[in-house]
Order: sequence, then C-alpha cells, then structure tokens
Amino acid sequence: MRKALVVGINKYPASPLSGCENDASALASIIESNGDGSPNFDIKLVTNVSTKSELKGLIVDLFSGDSDTSLFYFSGHGYVDDVGGYICTPDYQEHDLGVSMDEILTIANSSNARNRIIILDCCHSGALGSPKVTGGITTQIVEGVSILTASRDFEPSLEFNGHGVFTNLLLDALRGGAADLRGHITPGSVYAYIDQALGPWDQRPVFKTNITRFTALRTIESQVPTNILRKLVEFFPAPQHEFNLDPSYEDTNTVDVEHKVIEPFANQDNVNKFKILQKLEGVGLIVPVNEDHMYFAAMNSKSCKLTALGYHYWRLVKDKRI
Repeated sequence: MRKALVVGINKYPASPLSGCENDASALASIIESNGDGSPNFDIKLVTNVSTKSELKGLIVDLFSGDSDTSLFYFSGHGYVDDVGGYICTPDYQEHDLGVSMDEILTIANSSNARNRIIILDCCHSGALGSPKVTGGITTQIVEGVSILTASRDFEPSLEFNGHGVFTNLLLDALRGGAADLRGHITPGSVYAYIDQALGPWDQRPVFKTNITRFTALRTIESQVPTNILRKLVEFFPAPQHEFNLDPSYEDTNTVDVEHKVIEPFANQDNVNKFKILQKLEGVGLIVPVNEDHMYFAAMNSKSCKLTALGYHYWRLVKDKRI
C-alpha cells in the first residue's frame, strides 16, 4: 500500500497565501496515478486544516501502520526560531507556531512504513532533518527516510504564477522531466531536476536521505522498452565490446530503393537489429565509432560501442536488475 497526505494551507489570518492550495491539489492529481493510468498513491488531500492538533494527528495517522510507502507533502508557511523549525497552522501564536519539524522527523523515523518521504514547500524548510538541539551538526534520519525541501533553513520559499516556485518544478519533474530511461521518477532524480532548473533563484532545494535503494514516486511510459534495454548484453557481451556493422544493416540499402546501394544488401534480421541499435543511440546508450551517424557507420562497415550511460544500463541488465 502506498499512501500520501497532501496538505496546502492558504488561509492564515494575518498573512494569507495564494498558491498553496493550488500546489496541493495539483500534486495530488499527479501522484494519484502513474503515466499509464494505473493506481499509484492513495491520496488524502487536505486544504482546510485549521489547528496544529489536527495537522499533527493527520501526520501521525499517515505514518502509522506498515505501508510500503508513506509520503507527506506540505505547502504553507514555515518558520524557524532558536529551538527549531515549524510548519505553521492557522491557529499559530507566539511560542506555538505549528507542528515542529523535529516532531515530524521523529514520527517518520519511528514509522514501520518501508519508505517514508517528506516534501516541504515552505520558508526555512531545510531545517527539517537538522535538529537545533544538536546545533544542526547531526542529521538524525533513520534508514528508509527521504526529505526534499524547497529551501535551506535560512531561506524563504517563493511563489510565482499561482504556485510555489519549488512545487511548480516538482510538478514538471513528476510529469516526466525527472524520469529515467525506464520511466521511474525517484526523490533523487526529482531533486536533481529541481536543483538544475532553479538556476538564478535565491532559494536552493535540500535533499537528505538514508536509504539503500530509491523507491519511485511515480512511473511514466519508458523511453526505451525493457525488452529493448535487455538486448544490451546481447549486442555487447562485454562492456568494451564493439558491435560491427556493415551495409546489410541499413534498411534503405536495397535494390528496391532508387539510390546507390552497396553489397551486402539489406538483410531483414540485421535491419531489425540496427533499428534497435539506432533507438539505443537516440537515448545516449551507444555511439557509432569514428562516424557521426549510425547510418554512415553501417554503410562504411564501422562499429558502435557503449557510452558511459550505456555501460550503467548494461550493468543493470547484467545484474538482472532490469
């Protein structure tokens, strides 16, 4: 079971926000299902929470039980003082601002859920995972917990065009911007996408984790089907191997096409292999050797080889992880 608590709060009495409910609703609609329409997270969307007690109760409920993945997302006000950081609720008052970030981490650390993911889009959100009681020196994150925040503990989080800047990029990442070749979108790939995309913005995202293997936040259609990726070890029995080509691999090298052809003429088995190789070249897994294009590598009887990325996926196939 995969469950997610998605919270967005606009209605703060003294300092209302405009984009947080939009953030929460948009995120919930995306992570509810995968790219093929299959169920992903069982969502509890909350945009009308009014008290600290209510929000803390929802967080406790989220991380209770032994689900495969429990995800908490919050968009709203955040605050940090000499004691620590807080996600603020509408009933905030001096010295009681909302739910402590240290408490959230403690609840997540104690959970029996296999994967616990916390995503905060609020000012000073980077304070999560750096308890003030240790001077921020020790990050107390147990195995299975991942934290992704919109900004560092001393920074604000910006809004733009009805969404938080961070969440707007998060949504793009989950739509596919952060997907790997197999269509998997993980907390790590989302962080990398947001970190690069923020560019000149003052706020910087923070990513903290203690895991042995990433879980996918969402899966979309893969750029390369799994059965195609698995052919890497067939074409390249060793990572340094070069796959030799000749004109028989080129589909257009046939007497049925009105242009100069070269023996050996197109062979359908080789043509089918070459189309797979061209697809692998198109996503950066292989490159022609001493030619600019695969077409010329075939017509000039050259070869192709794995790229560094291709070697990475070759190892995954070889280790039967794909």
